[in-house]
Formats: sequence, C-alpha cells, structure tokens
Amino acid sequence: MNQIVPPRFLFRWSFDARKIEKIPRSSGRLLDLPDDCQLPSFAELDQRTDFATVKLAWNSKGFAFSVQVSGRSKRPEAVVGDARPDGIWLWFDTRNTQAVHRATRFCHHFILRPVGGGAKGNEPIVRALPVARAREETALPNSELVKIQSDVSNSGYRLDAWFPAEVFTGFDPATNNKIGFHYLIHDSQLGDQTLAVGSEFPFESDPSLWQTVELVE
Repeated sequence: MNQIVPPRFLFRWSFDARKIEKIPRSSGRLLDLPDDCQLPSFAELDQRTDFATVKLAWNSKGFAFSVQVSGRSKRPEAVVGDARPDGIWLWFDTRNTQAVHRATRFCHHFILRPVGGGAKGNEPIVRALPVARAREETALPNSELVKIQSDVSNSGYRLDAWFPAEVFTGFDPATNNKIGFHYLIHDSQLGDQTLAVGSEFPFESDPSLWQTVELVE
C-alpha cells in the first residue's frame, strides 16, 4: 500500500552527540569516533537499508562528523562536469530555530567529497555553500578551516570532517546545547540516504525540516 506521508515525516527526531575532548587528532586518523557516537538508522521505516553509517561528536572547539559508505563495486571517482558528484551535503543551524522556514544567519551549508581535490584528484574536498532561499545574505564560512580526511577503497570510503567553532555563526555549547542538523549522502551507485525526510520535502531550504542534535556532556 502506498503511503501518502512518509513515516519519517510523522516524527520530530532528536539525537545526542557525545563530547569527546581529544579530537581532532594531530596524527593518524583525524577523528576515529567510537561506536556509541553513531546515529541510529530509520531505514526500516521506509523499507530500505542504509548504505552509510554516520557518527557525530563535539567539544568546545568544534563539531565532528564521520561517515562510512560501503557496498560499492568500484572506487568513487571525480567526474569532471558531474552536476551531482558522490558526496555528503550537510546543514547546520546553531540556534535550532525549527519554527522558521527560511534560513537565518545561524544556518550553514557544506558539501564534502571523498575525492576530487589535489593535483591528481584523489584528495577530499570541503566547500561552503549558501543555504537556498535564505532570509538574508551572509558571508560564507571559511571552509579552509575545516579539516577533512578520507580513505577510499573499491567498496566505498570513509570520510572524517572537523568543523572548528570559528566556521559557524553562533556555535556556543555553553549557552545553547542544541543545533539543527540534516544530511544527504549521494552515491552514484547506491542512491541517496538522508537523516530524516528525503527529497520529497524541501530540506535544502527549510530549516524546520532539519532535526535536533543535542550536545551532551
């Protein structure tokens, strides 16, 4: 039976992000987050299976995001001119203002790619982008401050990203420990995976469709 309203839309989700002091690491793997930092999967609600696991963490210096994509049959590649390359789209709202439908200056948007950078195109990329239909024009965050690391194989990739507090407007866990958050993982072989609602809803421009991440001690 076809469902008029996707099950994930029926709920407003809230997730915990653990506080981990010793990240990012200065050598070796950038984050190496433990398993209890992993976000739950709601794929069964849509009678699907997730192809990626996502982990979150934080400390007073910034926010950590880690993803592991598996199930591919070949390495992801940087395709010149690809309008929608393999990668991860992230949205943040440091004020978690879920009653508004257009982005404020506290909303941020980034795209992460496991490959495509460097002279040989085999290094990861991070870019800051404007949030669609934002209420006001704001300067884009300095994405060069974001630390990113990827490990690519024939079956998928792992990508770690560290967002220092300086790239956000309003990141202040001491006074506001809840942020709005949403992700889209696009894979040319495996399809799309989102945190909650999918492309049937305008999450690219509507912060009220993002979910809550609580920064717990």
